[in-house]
Amino acid sequence: DRKREVLAAGSPIQPIIKDVGEIYARLLDHRPVIQGEIRYFVKEFEEKRGLRELRVLENLKNTIFETNEHVLPKCEQAMHDNLNEAFKRLQAANDMIHRLQEREHEERKLQADKLMAREEKRIALWEEFMKEQQNKRAEADEEHRKAMERLREQYSEMEKELAKYVSF
Repeated sequence: DRKREVLAAGSPIQPIIKDVGEIYARLLDHRPVIQGEIRYFVKEFEEKRGLRELRVLENLKNTIFETNEHVLPKCEQAMHDNLNEAFKRLQAANDMIHRLQEREHEERKLQADKLMAREEKRIALWEEFMKEQQNKRAEADEEHRKAMERLREQYSEMEKELAKYVSF
């Protein structure tokens, strides 16, 4: 500020700077207004309201004290008791679910074993069936071969007999 005053002291800009300073103080410097509002608030609080706020604060303090001394320990105890009971119930439910899962696992294992046994039995039956089919096919092929052999013999005999009659 001093440098500005020294620079502007002998120049024609001094009135402009003074006007700008006043405009700044009126538009942007709110300290006097805020200080007046604070004084008014304190006066209003002290004169008109009296000890009403003090009584409210005292009641609030008593309520907080009673809450901290009586209500909070009761709530903590109730919460602790209820949490212990809930924990016991959850643990019992967890044990039951674990047992159910074990039973279900055993049941699935038993079902899988039964399924595997059935599958093995089915495979054995299928292999037996295929062997039987091969045997039947071999028998049928053998019968066919024998029948073909008999037919060849029969036709060759028929040709021989026909050959006797053709020579006429």
